[in-house]
Amino acid sequence: MDTRRTTRALATEAVHAGRDDLAGLGLHAPPIDLSTTYPSYDSRAEAARIDAFAATGAEPDGPPVYGRLGNPTVARFETALARLEGTEAAVAFASGMAALSAVLLVRGSMGLRHVVAVRPLYGCSDHLLTAGLLGSEVTWTDPAGVADALRPDTGLVLVETPANPTLAEIDLRAVAHACGSVPLLVDNTFATPVLQRPAEHGARLVLHSATKYLGGHGDVLAGVVACDEEFAGRLRQVRFATGGVLHPLAGYLLLRGLSTLPVRVRAASANAAELAARLAADPRVARVHYPSIGGAMVSFEVHGDPHEVIAGVRLVTPAVSLGSVDSLIQHPASISHRIVDADDRRDAGVSDRLLRLSVGLEDVEDLWTDLDGALGATPARPARHEAMAQG
Repeated sequence: MDTRRTTRALATEAVHAGRDDLAGLGLHAPPIDLSTTYPSYDSRAEAARIDAFAATGAEPDGPPVYGRLGNPTVARFETALARLEGTEAAVAFASGMAALSAVLLVRGSMGLRHVVAVRPLYGCSDHLLTAGLLGSEVTWTDPAGVADALRPDTGLVLVETPANPTLAEIDLRAVAHACGSVPLLVDNTFATPVLQRPAEHGARLVLHSATKYLGGHGDVLAGVVACDEEFAGRLRQVRFATGGVLHPLAGYLLLRGLSTLPVRVRAASANAAELAARLAADPRVARVHYPSIGGAMVSFEVHGDPHEVIAGVRLVTPAVSLGSVDSLIQHPASISHRIVDADDRRDAGVSDRLLRLSVGLEDVEDLWTDLDGALGATPARPARHEAMAQG
């Protein structure tokens, strides 16, 4: 083992992981392999490699076989993300929901269809579980109730921290202990490995909507699960069977995005912390949610009409998604969490006056000028002002 690799800092890994072999290849920038299939003149050896993949899901030795089994460009991103999360492997998919679906299919194929989950989650994750679209059954609980909610057929415990969209935080080490032998999956999309590495706290599976901070520029759709090699093998088999593969160009963009991830997250977090403090002191704002670990997401509840704030921004873009270099704002009850039952949504803290702000890399004074103008269209109310909530 190259011991130098184990001591590299996160910022160094972000720049170099997945690229270790480039100098030996005479390259500086990672290549993009767009091939869907690859030539092989030894059919017997090819059959043996395919049999090995079918048995374990391990990546085939030697040259690639077919784009649905794997792609060299995508593999570079998977290697890099696993290094950043501190796991043995990572498996990339066409979207975050495809990644979560693959995890559920792996556990369901073992007869473990019951899921224990903590709200709030991303709205489509909530819907996938609640509707039982993949044959799963979910028990919703709070973090303290995880152990009591487990059953013999429980295949997964699912949490998101900081949570979408309230930014509520969970003690991952405590939840991992409560899970016992049941795998804990943590959606780490908001925190990224820059702020939080769930595997270090006992999570077996770390999920990202790579569309967000990992890509970072609003131009790639992807998902990824960081995990141990055994689980990765099963995920690769599901990916091969269902076809939820990541396009090589997306893999290239994600690898490039990782190189600036620490810089982007820290700069956007500084902006977000400043905006959270200003919003918390503003009489037009009823409550601000900002996590104790920091980050680039801010949620806040207004006294007035949140739709008027959405309509009033000019620099910030009113749009779904998050994690881009530019700032985005949306109304979760209308968009990202609209698919969640209204009562469940409110019970999880997603009020009808809540706005979710993904803070980008613009100058913070320009961002505040835009928000201040948008809030100005919202009449202040004499209700008691509440201080900023951590998580």
